[in-house]
Amino acid sequence: MDIVAVVGLGNPGPEYVATRHNAGFQVADMLARRWRLSRWQRCYRAEIVRRASGRRVWVVKPQTFMNASGESIALLCQGEVLDPCQCLVVVDDVELPLGQLRLRAGGGAGTHNGLRSVVAEVGDTFPRLRLGVRGAHAWDDLADYVLAPFDADEHDVAAAMVSRAADCVEAALRLGLERAANLFNQTLQSEAQPELGD
Repeated sequence: MDIVAVVGLGNPGPEYVATRHNAGFQVADMLARRWRLSRWQRCYRAEIVRRASGRRVWVVKPQTFMNASGESIALLCQGEVLDPCQCLVVVDDVELPLGQLRLRAGGGAGTHNGLRSVVAEVGDTFPRLRLGVRGAHAWDDLADYVLAPFDADEHDVAAAMVSRAADCVEAALRLGLERAANLFNQTLQSEAQPELGD
């Protein structure tokens, strides 16, 4: 089935805008800017806007806070008569290094509470685009880490990742999930395994 909605996960409120946990919101906002969409509406416990020209696609930002994101997606699916597999969920992932993208057609929730909420509400058949937000420095508390902004030396990489993630979403809409994944699920050079000599 074709993707009909792109759902960026994050937390509402200005204090969370630039945090690692809001990478999904940042991608949703970038897509809205690229597509010149500005008439956001409150519906399904989310902010939503729809591209009317070309292929019609919802851009969605749940306003439930991260840990209850699934409630908003369930309402969207019910209200718009969508199958969860038509909703591409865009989310941060601390298990991936900063800048890494991973697009998949389905799978588990892992340790991410937002994805756990979505799986609990609509099952695990929805596609998801994970954005790596793990920097080079260790953290003491995971919640504090993901709710903090990127470090100054990470800003350029983070901004490039958000832009590339928006490219990935557009490729998935145009080419399908599998072809987009082949293009964008590339291991970062810094994470590549060195070649072994003879």
